Amino acid sequence: MKHQKTCPCLTTELLVFLFLVVQFLSQLVQAEVHYYDFVVREKNYTRLCETKSILVVNDSFPGPEIRVHKGDTVYVNVHNQGDYAFSIHWHGIKQPRNPWSDGPSYITQCPIPPGTNFTYEVLLSIEEGTVWWHAHSDWTRATVHGAIVILPAIGTTFPFPQPDEDEVLIIASWYTGDIKELIDESIQNGTDLPHSDAYTLNGQPGDFCACSNGTAYRRIVDYGKTYLLRIVNGNMNAEHFFAVAEHSLTVVGLDGAYIKPINTAYIVISPGQTMDVLLVANQSLGQYYMAIRQYSSENPSVVNFDHANVTAILEYRGDYTYETSPAFPSTLPMYLDKAAALDFTYQLRSLATPEYPVNVPLDITTRMYITVSMNVLPCDHTGCEVTENIASSLNNVSWVDTKPTTNVLQAYYRNISGAYESNFPDQPPLFYNFTADSIAEDYDYTAQGTKVKVLNYNESVEIVFQGTNVMDGSVNHPMHMHGYSFYVVGYGFGNYDNETDPKGYNLVDPPEVTTFGVPKKGWLAIRFKATNPGVWFWHCHFERHLTWGMDTAFIVKNGGTTETSIRRPPTYMPPCIIPLNSRVHSYGEFIEEKRE
Repeated sequence: MKHQKTCPCLTTELLVFLFLVVQFLSQLVQAEVHYYDFVVREKNYTRLCETKSILVVNDSFPGPEIRVHKGDTVYVNVHNQGDYAFSIHWHGIKQPRNPWSDGPSYITQCPIPPGTNFTYEVLLSIEEGTVWWHAHSDWTRATVHGAIVILPAIGTTFPFPQPDEDEVLIIASWYTGDIKELIDESIQNGTDLPHSDAYTLNGQPGDFCACSNGTAYRRIVDYGKTYLLRIVNGNMNAEHFFAVAEHSLTVVGLDGAYIKPINTAYIVISPGQTMDVLLVANQSLGQYYMAIRQYSSENPSVVNFDHANVTAILEYRGDYTYETSPAFPSTLPMYLDKAAALDFTYQLRSLATPEYPVNVPLDITTRMYITVSMNVLPCDHTGCEVTENIASSLNNVSWVDTKPTTNVLQAYYRNISGAYESNFPDQPPLFYNFTADSIAEDYDYTAQGTKVKVLNYNESVEIVFQGTNVMDGSVNHPMHMHGYSFYVVGYGFGNYDNETDPKGYNLVDPPEVTTFGVPKKGWLAIRFKATNPGVWFWHCHFERHLTWGMDTAFIVKNGGTTETSIRRPPTYMPPCIIPLNSRVHSYGEFIEEKRE
C-alpha cells in the first residue's frame, strides 16, 4: 500500500523535473551566438571647421551597433590598426565569472598593441534594454564607442506596448586638435585636462555649431507610430538634459533594466548611463529639434564648460512645406537647473514585478563609507610647469595603475605580489564637515596608491559614497561599477547620518543601475550582492576624474564550486607593453627603441 501511494507522487515530481529541464534546454537552444569584427584605425572627419584624424571602429563615428537578445553570447574580434594601444569595455554587461573580457586597461587586461588583435567573449545574462561598449584606455572612448541593443529573450516581449521602431541616439564629446596629444601634454605639464569644444548627437554637433548648419542628424518618422529611443550618454565629462520639441517622453528603461514608466518633457542623463525612452509621433507634420544641453553641477562661478546646444532633427514623413527652421524644445532646462535635474531623478524606480523582481540585500555583511573628493598632488616630475597638479580620490586614495608590467586581474589570478595592495579603507582617514562651504587647505592633499577592496563570495554589501567640498570642488560624480548592477537605496544632501538616513531607504523598488551620481555636497547609498567572482573596476565616469585617480577595484573571491569561481583565462591575452605617449611616435620606432 505504501508503494502504491508513493508512485503518483514520484510521477508528479518527475513530470515537474522534466518540465524544468525542457524549459532550461529551450532557453539554451534559443540563446544565440554572434560574431563581430571591429577594425580600429584612424580616419579623417570634419567638424567645427576643422578636418582631423580620429580613432574609430569600422570607419564609423559613432561605432557599429551590436544587436542581440537577452542571454546571448557575443564574440568581438578587435583588430588594432591604429597607432597606440587600447582596450574595449562592455559597459553595463556583467560578464558572469568572466572578468578576462571586461576590458579596462591595467585592471583586467593590458591594452591591445598596434598591429595585433584580441577577441572578447561577451556573456549576456539578465541585461535587457540598451547598454553600450567603449574604449577603456586613456581618453580613446571619445571616438571609440557604440550601442548594444539587447532585445527581450526569444519568446518574450517588452513590459510595455510594442514600439513600431527603435532608434539609437549617442551623445559624445568633440575636441578640436588631437585629443591624445592634448591629454599627454596636460599630464606631462601638470595643467588642466582638456574641455570639449562641442557635443555631438550621432556624430554631428547640429545646426547651432560652427560650420555645422545643415549637417544635423535626421530621423524620419511616420505620424501615429511609437518609437523607442535608445539614448546613450557616451560623452566624456558632462551630464546632459535632453528634450524633443512639442513631444512628450516616457522613460521605460535605465542601464539595461526596466523601470516604472516616467512621463516627462525632458530627461537628465549622466555620462555612462543609457535610457530607453518611448516617443509617440503625434504632432503636426513638420520638423522638430531633438536637443541636448549640458547640466553643470559645478559652482555657478565656473563658466568654462561647453555651452553648445546640440541638435538632431525629428522629421515627419509626408508632403508638406517646411518652415524656415525646426521647432526648438521649450522644455529643455538651462545649464544650472538643479531643481529640474532632481525632479527627474527622484522619479526613478525599478519595475518590481514578478517578471522583473527586486532583490535588495537586507542582511548587510560589509559596510563601506567612501569619501569622493577633488585634491592636489605635488607636481615634481620633469616637464611639470606647476608645483601642484589636480588629483581626485576615494577615501583619500588616488588610484595609480599597475602599468606597464601587469594588470590587477593577472596579478590576482597568478598570485603575483607587488602589483596592488588589498587594503583599500572602509572609511576615510579623517572625519570633518565634508560638505562645508569652506574646508581647510590641509584636506586638499591626497596620496597615490593601487589599493583594492577584497570581498568574500556572496557578501551583502552597502556602500555610502560621501561627496566632499574639498577645494570648493564638489560636483555630481556618476559612479560606475563593472561586473555588477547595484540598487540605489538612498541619496541626499549634507553629511550622511548613519542613524537617521537609513530610515528613509527605498528597499521596495529602488532603481537597479550600473552608473549613478553622488550628489553635489551629498551622499549616495547603494547595495549589491557579491556573487560575481573576479576583479571589477569602480570609478567616476567623468574621464577627468578617472584620470586624476577617482577609481579603485573590487576583488570578489571565488565561491566553493566551479560555478561560483572565475573562469579560466583565454589562451591569449594582450601582452603588457609600455603604451605610446601619443601617435606622434610610430610603433616601429618604439619597438626599435625598446630593443636597444
